[in-house]
Amino acid sequence: MTIFKNQLKTILLLGALSALVIGVGALIAPGYIYLFGLLALAINLGAYFFSDRIVLRMHGASEVSPADAPELHAMVDELAARANLPKPRLFVIPDAQPNAFATGRNPRHGVVAVTEGIVRLLDRRELRGVIAHELAHIKNRDILISSLAAAAAALITYVAQALSLSALFGGANRDDDGGEGSTGGGLVVALVAPLVATLVQMSISRSREYLADATGAAIAEDPDALASALLKLERAAEVVPSETTTPATASLFIVNPFGALQTVARWFSTHPPTAERVERLRQLSQRQRPSANTRRHRARIVALEER
Repeated sequence: MTIFKNQLKTILLLGALSALVIGVGALIAPGYIYLFGLLALAINLGAYFFSDRIVLRMHGASEVSPADAPELHAMVDELAARANLPKPRLFVIPDAQPNAFATGRNPRHGVVAVTEGIVRLLDRRELRGVIAHELAHIKNRDILISSLAAAAAALITYVAQALSLSALFGGANRDDDGGEGSTGGGLVVALVAPLVATLVQMSISRSREYLADATGAAIAEDPDALASALLKLERAAEVVPSETTTPATASLFIVNPFGALQTVARWFSTHPPTAERVERLRQLSQRQRPSANTRRHRARIVALEER
């Protein structure tokens, strides 16, 4: 059922992106609307097949080999096997803010990306909980919709910026030629497009984070580790600014890269409140008794950290 819902969301999101592109064309160049139709088709195909590459490139992420990060790869190996998933590719983002996300259009093309900051901040057990959360996104097959939404929001933002500049610096020339309608349409799109970008981000249901928390806790058999990691990550996001993240891609990450939101702003956040996520994980921990293998694994982690 979850897979079907995500497929429906993908179709709706691609449709909305097409409507946006064609609508922009109708406002600024009515005589060339067919060209905007072709552009919408090209954007949809590109977003479907390359959205993961787009968001990785936007964050300057680079793939790391097992030789470069043996402990991280071993962690991904173990958790991917527990989740019954193909091992995803592992990328590192050159960002001091601790955070992580998963991307890819399906489990065979899955990617887990972590920042340099998260590797430094979290202990092994907490980092394992975060990786399990990201693998849960892959297992639940919601990585395509999140990547598409991020790519679409970025595109909408770029369109708004381009139209704003065009309206500011080219408006006078168009007015001399009697093109007030085109200028007015460009200004309307420039003003409305950022709001549309926000709505695109909100199209990603907050429930996907709750579901990934629960699924990730089941994969790692350690809800408390993920809960502890979330608290550390939220505190860090409030004091360590991200050097690579934009509002268009904020919804990808495990915690909001722009820190905890207060009052009305929380209504428009793609992330559920961390306190609520932690509370759910604590309740899950009380009901979930770890297996003997998991207890031995935790003991090994503690022993390694005490050396």
